[in-house]
Amino acid sequence: MDIARRNNVTVTGNPQGRTVMLAHGFGCDQNMWRLTLPALVDDYRVVLFDYVGSGRSDAAAFSEDRYASLNGYAQDVVEVCEALDLRDVAFVGHSVSAMIGVLAAGMAPERIGAHVMVAPSPCYIDDDGYRGGFTAEDIGELLESLESNYLGWSAAMAPVIMGNADRPELGEELKNSFCATDPDMARVFARTTFLSDSRDDLKNVNVPTLVLECTQDVIAPREVGAFVYEAIPGSTLVTLEATGHCPHLSAPEATNEALRSFLADLR
Repeated sequence: MDIARRNNVTVTGNPQGRTVMLAHGFGCDQNMWRLTLPALVDDYRVVLFDYVGSGRSDAAAFSEDRYASLNGYAQDVVEVCEALDLRDVAFVGHSVSAMIGVLAAGMAPERIGAHVMVAPSPCYIDDDGYRGGFTAEDIGELLESLESNYLGWSAAMAPVIMGNADRPELGEELKNSFCATDPDMARVFARTTFLSDSRDDLKNVNVPTLVLECTQDVIAPREVGAFVYEAIPGSTLVTLEATGHCPHLSAPEATNEALRSFLADLR
């Protein structure tokens, strides 16, 4: 299988620099990193890709069985790394991709040497002693709405997820990204994402890790950032002066500054 075509892999930046892999979240694609790229390409080799079912990936490669678990998406990451012979990658994962990166590192630890978790959440559902931001009933209603009317759900939820009501163009961009995703494939990714629970996997992270959270985020509230930080020994938590769930779009300067500082310390 042509992995590069399957996952619409793009390689850019400085071929002599450390490799940084940028992984998008649910309903998005690699274009969501366009404001991050200028901060990286002079010093780092940058690999971008689309998960199968997203962006310009090969839709024919989609399998509901494979992608009904986050392990299927993690396998995508491992196979991209293998195809490019990548090692010691700094994996930058947005939202659910932060946990996909953890799973991928567990499958192939030699491939991933650092994590940057942008607005991560290991579990979206509240539990005893844990606040994920949603009740089980909330998630059930969210998935029911998404599955019955994906385009309507996208139009309603994208501005809420993005935040920044004073900048409606950001919510519009996220809505358009959601709507460009095949609804059937999006439903699988959504169910896999919002029903996932990767809390126990965090204890296995043993490489340098940066956790980036926003001051206000309806998808990953600050209690989640604190949980992830406390669960990963030696990790660093940075609270960005940003609102919403996509700081790489809403606050790229602050996001890029934190990212570059962390990457520089890896050298």
